[in-house]
Amino acid sequence: MPELPDITAYLSALEPRISGQPLLGVRLNSFTLLRTAQPPLESAAGRTVRELRRIGKRIAIGLDDELWLVLHLMIAGRLHWKPPAAKLAGRNALAAFDFPI
Repeated sequence: MPELPDITAYLSALEPRISGQPLLGVRLNSFTLLRTAQPPLESAAGRTVRELRRIGKRIAIGLDDELWLVLHLMIAGRLHWKPPAAKLAGRNALAAFDFPI
């Protein structure tokens, strides 16, 4: 599982940044990340991050009311920290998760 060190590093970096923070919104540049339509992705906006965990090769972000956002690094690629509402530029920018700074 060569992805395991990457996922562990991402979780360590994300924990202090987003734990306890409200998710302002999710913007998709490509629907390759989206695997379900119910509940709608827009329902994640405004919910607070309560938990982060690794599920195999995935990063799971637990929000209020037991809503989970799960990213697979093989699909998502690399995560980059940018200001809220930063432009999704280029074909490698699949999505943005906006949090307060």
